[in-house]
Amino acid sequence: MSTVTTSIARRPTTRGWVPFVALESAAGLAALGNGVSIIAIPWLVLQLTGNPAAAGLVAGISALPLLLSSLFSGTLVDRLGRRRTSVMSDVMSGLSVAAIPVVALLGHLTVGWIIVLAALGAVFDPAGVTARKAMLPEAAESAGLTLARANGIHEAVYGVGFLIGPGLAGVLIAMVGARPTLFVTTAAFFAAAGAMFLVRVPGSGRPGAHARRESFLTDTMAGLRFVWNDHALRGLTIMFTVLIGAWMPIEGVLLPVYFQRQNAPEHLGIIFIAMGAGGVVGSLGYGAIGNRFRHRPALLVSMIATAVPTVGMALLPPFVVLLVLAALSGLFFGPIPPITNIVLQQRTPEVLRGRVIGTITSLSYAAGPLGLMIAGPLVVALGLRGAFAVLAGVIVVVAIATIPMKSLRLLDETNDAS
Repeated sequence: MSTVTTSIARRPTTRGWVPFVALESAAGLAALGNGVSIIAIPWLVLQLTGNPAAAGLVAGISALPLLLSSLFSGTLVDRLGRRRTSVMSDVMSGLSVAAIPVVALLGHLTVGWIIVLAALGAVFDPAGVTARKAMLPEAAESAGLTLARANGIHEAVYGVGFLIGPGLAGVLIAMVGARPTLFVTTAAFFAAAGAMFLVRVPGSGRPGAHARRESFLTDTMAGLRFVWNDHALRGLTIMFTVLIGAWMPIEGVLLPVYFQRQNAPEHLGIIFIAMGAGGVVGSLGYGAIGNRFRHRPALLVSMIATAVPTVGMALLPPFVVLLVLAALSGLFFGPIPPITNIVLQQRTPEVLRGRVIGTITSLSYAAGPLGLMIAGPLVVALGLRGAFAVLAGVIVVVAIATIPMKSLRLLDETNDAS
């Protein structure tokens, strides 16, 4: 176990909450901005084209840069500095999204412009996520929190952002339209950047010259090799990547298409609120009692429990039933990100933390665009229920496949290299 992890477990008596609160404020605000855009941008595309395949294609193509940018974002964090990278990422993301309604006001908005600007904004997001996660253990230590509690809070705050963001987007789209709604995303990203100036913990500033001795590519490959050679991280990354690849199209294409056909953006917002609320409760619940359970059994239970309500959602039942199932899917999924974070923090050396987080983030982000690009044609070929059934089936297969995975049996062991 790393020095950081050990010191957190001892719960130091000196408690400094400002860095942790500021870090979580930035994470929540950035999630709020992304939560608004994940609804407003597909809705805007559907308004322009009326074609669900176009919405999926735009979402997929605009997210493709995430693969490359997230892969190198960890190296950028480790070389440029965690706090500085987070601030720069949020500012650039906010400006990119703000350009969409500005172009619309000038009368030049097309699907092509949306793809370019959404892709530009997506390039910067992974660096901010990676930088904030890389600072979490030290911020938690400053506040006297265990890793389970800190990661539970972190994922819950992220969930709150996505809880408020989509719901707010749905309401604002109904009131003022999709284009003006995107300015909320910009405001949230700028506020997140401002909060990061209060996060001053060990390792948050610019690293020394020793962190930049190797080439950028060499440093990036070091993170990739570490994940590949660590069997627990490799198995966890594969599982999480496939899960995200199946789930993102449900949020980014299928549900927006379903409610756009009903002309009910407010219902879409409420569904996302239900999933977000469930995720918040699940993350906080794990943060409160997670230390009592081993990582692997907790992960397996969460995976299987998440798959069950997702299958029910694929049937597209009446709105009230769909709402309950959405809340349950979020509730059971809630512990998965904190467990993933803790395993990563316990098994990764501090000097590699940014690169390892970036590697895992890049692979999961790569699966998302692929799923988004497939979702639109699936809806056209199989219908909405058929496409939903296929993606829900993938989630069920992933949940069942995690049970015999030998690499996941290592989750509760600590890598001596950390």
